[in-house]
Formats: sequence, C-alpha cells, structure tokens
Amino acid sequence: MIFIDNRQDKIQVTDNLENTIKDVIQHALDVEDVKIPCEVSVIFIDNDSIRTINKENRNIDKVTDVLSFPMLEYPEGKVFKQCYLEYEFDESDMDNGNLVLGDIALSLEKAEEQSTEFGHSFLREACYLTVHSVLHLLGYDHMKEDEKKLMREREEEILKKFEF
Repeated sequence: MIFIDNRQDKIQVTDNLENTIKDVIQHALDVEDVKIPCEVSVIFIDNDSIRTINKENRNIDKVTDVLSFPMLEYPEGKVFKQCYLEYEFDESDMDNGNLVLGDIALSLEKAEEQSTEFGHSFLREACYLTVHSVLHLLGYDHMKEDEKKLMREREEEILKKFEF
C-alpha cells in the first residue's frame, strides 16, 4: 500500500505526479526484492513545513528536500533485502497485514527549486527524491563514501526505467 497525502498548496499535485510517484515507489520496492505486502506513506509539504519537521526531528533549523522516517531498524551495514528473512516482525511492525516500512516527507517546493537548479524536470526531481527516501526506508545510507556510492548506484538503477 502506498499512501499519498498532499498537505501543501504551493505546487499543483496532478494525477500524473501522484501516479508516477506511486509507480516509482513500487518499482523501487520490486528492484529491492521487497516481496511481502508493505506500506509506505508520503506527505507532500512545502519548505516551511519541512523546515519545522527537520528542526523537530533532527535539530537542524534548515529547509531540506526530503526526510525519511524508517519504521524498521536494520543491522549495521545491512539493508532490507539482506536481512528480511532473519528479521522477526511483530505486531508493531504491521498494519492490516502490511509491513510498515515508514514515512516520507517531500517538499514539492524544494523539489521544484532543485529541478531548476539542476536543469531537469520537476517530475524527475520529485521521483529522484522519492527513490532516495525509499532506499533510506530500506536501510541504505550515505554517511560513508562506500555507502554513498552504493546508494547512488541503486537510485540510478531504479530510475533508469522511467523517462523524465
């Protein structure tokens, strides 16, 4: 299940945007071998809202593009597909039979700014940020150089299916 909740009014949210975001998330889950029913929630917000969330959750008083809130904890250096068979899910991990992977907060306002800055479409930027965030929900990180390289490779592998 993929839930999208638009909580901003600065960027028009079209059916195409919502459907493409859902398609990108589902494709990312497929590529990452997530074969069990799961749930991902996405909220579309503006820069003021993401700044507030960033300050409240990370103590960083700054606008960012996307924030990920994974619901599962992975062993050090492992991602979902490397450890899900060993993972013991309990009721707190599930919602109506779906494994809750986590939440994504995406600033559409920041995505639009960055699409202009990077010279590609708004849709491509929103999808890139979504894939980036889904990978965080699945245990990927980019704090170390080798992790960053792997995460970038996964992002590009997932996005290459789509033409933006």
